[in-house]
Order: sequence, then structure tokens, then C-alpha cells
Amino acid sequence: MRILGISGSLRRESHNTRLLRGVGNLLPEGVELDVFDQLGAIPPYNEDEEHETPPAVAALKAAIAEADAVLVATPEYNASIPGVLKNALDWVSRPVASTPLMGKPAAVIGASTGLFGAVWAQAETRKVLSTIGARVVDREIPIPQADESLGTDGLPLDDDARELLEATLTELIELAEAQLVPA
Repeated sequence: MRILGISGSLRRESHNTRLLRGVGNLLPEGVELDVFDQLGAIPPYNEDEEHETPPAVAALKAAIAEADAVLVATPEYNASIPGVLKNALDWVSRPVASTPLMGKPAAVIGASTGLFGAVWAQAETRKVLSTIGARVVDREIPIPQADESLGTDGLPLDDDARELLEATLTELIELAEAQLVPA
């Protein structure tokens, strides 16, 4: 099984990218995490240009289509989802009839250097993914003060946050496994 990880941050030393990579160490045998690394190459969404899909958008759509599930790690910018992540999701949502997110199991996690742990950004991202048609795990994992609360392995030091993270991953994997079983 493949989970596609998408970090909503472009920073080289991003806490959310570190968190995603740390999640790879929590996954059970037979489940792999691939982190999409071309988010910064996606141009601003422009409906006039939908007929010619930019290469980075095509790569993201293909990566989502090939994955069994999607895991987004997002920071919080001005109490909401980072523009670069929202822009990428807008591209992926078009055309509506063929979005690779339709019915795709998805989960959202997030860390921030502030006190709220990116909870508003997580909620906004879950809303956007649900609107696009993904089957979204309805859990929130606040990881505040990420510069101090994430270990060198990228995972939360706090036991409660780590348990929430593991529960979210378990639910995401279960959703994906249910889709893989023939009806």
C-alpha cells in the first residue's frame, strides 16, 4: 500500500515535512510513504489554463491517482491553510468529474510554532479535501510549538499527540484497505 504525503510548507527545514518523514517510521510493514516534493513548482491556478495542465500539476495528479491514500501535513498561515497548498488542491480538483481525490482516503496532520498546533489549518484542509470528494479522516492532531515539541525523528515528543497521530494513521490505512478489498 502507498500513502502519498504532501507537505503544505516549502521551507527546507519545514516542521511539517519533518513530521511527514517521521510518520514513515510509524507505518506498518507493507505500507510505504512517498512525499511529493514539487509543490513549489505548481503555478497559480488559472481556469483559463486548465486545458494545458502544467507538468507539476500533472505529476501531483498522477501521484494522487497512484496512491492508495493521501496524508497532508500543513502549517498554519494567518489562521488558515497555506496558499501554496490551497492552490495545489484547487488544481487537483479540476476538472471535477475526473479529480483523483474523488473517494480517495485522506487525512490531515499539522504542526506550527504557535500555541494552537495548526488546528485551524487542519480543519480548513479537511474541509477542502471533503469538498473535492476525498474520504477524510475526521481527526485533529494539535502539535504546537513544533520547534520544541517534535523530536529529532520528526515525531511528537508528547505521548498524547503521538497516540493521536498513530490513531489517525490507523484509520487512514483502514479506509484505504477497505477500498482495496474487492466487493
